[in-house]
Amino acid sequence: MEDLSRRSLLAAGAIGGAALAAGTAHAASFGNPDQPPQGAINSTPGALSNPGPRNPVLEEQLPSFQNQPPTDVGNMPMMWSSFNIMPKRIQAGGWARQATATEFPAAKEVSGVNMRLGPGGIREMHWHLAGEWALMTNGKCRITVLDPEGRAYVRDVGAGDIWFFPAGYPHSLQGLGPEGCEFVIVFDDAYQSEYNTLLLTDWFIHTPPKVLGQNFGVPPETFKDIALHDLWIFQGKEPPPLAVDQAAVAAGGTPPEPFTFSLTGTKPVIDGPGGSIHLADSRSFKVSKTVAAAIETIKPGALRRMHWHPNADEWQYWIKGKGRMTVFNAGPRAQTIDFQAGDLGVVPKSQGHYIENTGTEDVQVLAVFRAPEYQEIDLSNWLAHAPPELVAQHLNIDPAVLARFPTGQPGIQPG
Repeated sequence: MEDLSRRSLLAAGAIGGAALAAGTAHAASFGNPDQPPQGAINSTPGALSNPGPRNPVLEEQLPSFQNQPPTDVGNMPMMWSSFNIMPKRIQAGGWARQATATEFPAAKEVSGVNMRLGPGGIREMHWHLAGEWALMTNGKCRITVLDPEGRAYVRDVGAGDIWFFPAGYPHSLQGLGPEGCEFVIVFDDAYQSEYNTLLLTDWFIHTPPKVLGQNFGVPPETFKDIALHDLWIFQGKEPPPLAVDQAAVAAGGTPPEPFTFSLTGTKPVIDGPGGSIHLADSRSFKVSKTVAAAIETIKPGALRRMHWHPNADEWQYWIKGKGRMTVFNAGPRAQTIDFQAGDLGVVPKSQGHYIENTGTEDVQVLAVFRAPEYQEIDLSNWLAHAPPELVAQHLNIDPAVLARFPTGQPGIQPG
């Protein structure tokens, strides 16, 4: 028995040594650079097996976590999350779910909310300690807001439109028509919670009746029927035509800058065979002084080119499609992550990244930055604008080949 165990151990060692030798033969080569070797290409079936416990459904959602490319290296914070795993708070008029820095620690600059308002559903009149930026993704919504000069603004918005309410500006939202609406909100504070806002009803409820009467110049009994709890999202009545509501608040004058903007209605900054990018920041949407954003549409097989953002983290909301993103940092560190509709991503400031469309339909990603202006450094554009001989010495590439590198930014390369 002792001799058999010894022979078995020697045989196992020989097999393991052969596998290691095979893996080593692949490592330290183009596309497989690291020592010790990384990734499944450098492993064996036995070492790759996963007897469990397992959640195959979740594994299929994130295949790059199960089988990382051999170019991935090192550890990085979890830069993936999803509204799909966040609990909904549901009331009569709609629902919301959120991802603050509490739920998504890698998101250190902004927080996000996905909200649905049914037909006539009202998000109670309120205000925030943070600025609110939002993108409509479905249906129609009526927004109201008041600026510090007493000038009211009322508009109806639809899919592709955005709004921005600076911190402290009181506002309301209501779903319109047979569909209501859905949108994503981004606050310029990573810890701002949709469930911790300054609500109209809350203040009334928690103010003595005598003070209410004196403040509004009416008998205290006027307020005896107010709700004894906040409304948050409640079922309301269909509002009158837009012109009626606008006329009702016109006495205070018109704000100098609109609080809404058609993001997808603007001319894209790029539009080509690989996809398009629509951009809005304080240069085009002047009221939005703390948030810049882009909607990136990437065709199947196309690549959102390697780039980084020097002035802010990138917070992503994946609207549709399937793709994967790789993030690069000093160390070296590189991590590849898969995304699909409803997922959230973060890329820390100045860390390199690229996005591949791995599906059969367009990928559409909302990229948001806590910054007044959108800034990007495109890797190919940088190399194309550096002295050719200098770049050639770094990459061992003929300067004549470097001259063919794509220029301009932002960039999407077709498949």
